[in-house]
Amino acid sequence: MIPRYSRPQMTAIWEPENRFRIWLEIEAHACDAQAALGVIPKSAAKAVWKKGKFEVARIDAIERKTKHDVIAFLTNVAEHVGPPARFLHQGMTSSDVLDTCLSVQLTQAADILLADLDDLLVALEKRAFEHMNTLTIGRSHGIHAEPTTFGLKLAGFYAEFDRNRTRMKEARKEISTCAISGAIGTFANINPKVEAHVAKKMGLTIEPVSTQIIPRDRHAAFFATLGVIASSVERLATEIRHLQRTEVREVEEYFSPGQKGSSAMPHKRNPVLTENLTGLARIVRSSVVPAMENVALWHERDISHSSVERMIGPDATITLDFALVRATQVVKQLVVYPKRMLENLNSLGGLHNSQRVLLELTQKGMSREAAYGAVQRNAMESWKKGVSFVGLLKADEEVTACLKNKEIDALFDDAHHIKQVKTVFKRVFGKTQVGKPTAKRRPTPKKKKIKKKTPKKQAVKKKR
Repeated sequence: MIPRYSRPQMTAIWEPENRFRIWLEIEAHACDAQAALGVIPKSAAKAVWKKGKFEVARIDAIERKTKHDVIAFLTNVAEHVGPPARFLHQGMTSSDVLDTCLSVQLTQAADILLADLDDLLVALEKRAFEHMNTLTIGRSHGIHAEPTTFGLKLAGFYAEFDRNRTRMKEARKEISTCAISGAIGTFANINPKVEAHVAKKMGLTIEPVSTQIIPRDRHAAFFATLGVIASSVERLATEIRHLQRTEVREVEEYFSPGQKGSSAMPHKRNPVLTENLTGLARIVRSSVVPAMENVALWHERDISHSSVERMIGPDATITLDFALVRATQVVKQLVVYPKRMLENLNSLGGLHNSQRVLLELTQKGMSREAAYGAVQRNAMESWKKGVSFVGLLKADEEVTACLKNKEIDALFDDAHHIKQVKTVFKRVFGKTQVGKPTAKRRPTPKKKKIKKKTPKKQAVKKKR
């Protein structure tokens, strides 16, 4: 992933140093379990912890000859461990290391994404309560419908990202599995207790049935979840882009001092951040179909999935991490124009109350068909000529036969449209004091720092 759309904390997960460090931990924990079972000497397991280290450049050099990354890694580690290294990788296959490592990396990535989602939820909640009663026109098909509030719009996005957080949490759980089951997954040359030990030490669960690999339906579900979250980011971004259009001008991305919108037109204030989010969402979603296609592998395993995952693993998680952080900043700094919202709401002379008039006429005894015809007749006249909808209704004998003028006026009180906003807020944010955000109600996972180490300090810490 290019640095422009990357954050160091997420990119560190996918750097070779972190990957090989995880490999070494897997091998070292496996040695501990093997030593406890009497398969290898305890002194050999201790030697791996004490002397085991690696150099990325050396592994790359060996791989250029062996054409096998795990063998290159084991060869480099053996150069440091010495003779006891012959007990490394006992009864294991490369995928035991590769797949378990990928599970750890995706789990690390999921923890960052969960923290990102929490930050976005906090920002959405705060702005939703801020504009809980800020009237704005609702639109369907891009056309004025009935009034809503800007806070209610944001509450809808909050609920959506809250669902996404649940999905991400479940995806994390599903991907956090360990397979140390040998060449074809039958444990023929390795005790299942080794797998259980490594899983516990690496913070994973055991894979119930592995072949030579962890089944790829788990990975497909993980990347599908990333795709859904990215689509939610795009929906939020698209709403802001529409509301920032010159003809609408109800909200606007923060335009910082000194910022330039166009090289040719100095007046321009473009929604560049949300346009960028729309593009980034496409990149994340592009990983979903390849992840789905990785599920159907030949027999117990082929490697058609490998090249795909080496690309989409870093790209999708790094991109979504960046997008969520950017979306949070956009929401926090979003400039809202309530006055302009009211101007747009009233721009059609009250046509947004047409349903209220329709319903009231039916309550007064008019058939729904006749009531619809009477209201639509006057609404279309108001739309075409720009004259008062209320005035036309009061001049319509069919309408006034059922409604008095004061009854018609009462139907144009916009407070009617938002009387249940508090009810919706209670559903979304829980039984809290409506009008005040609850801030962080859920514990946010701590963001784990992936520390870089120089080759001399890459040795796995000795087990206590």
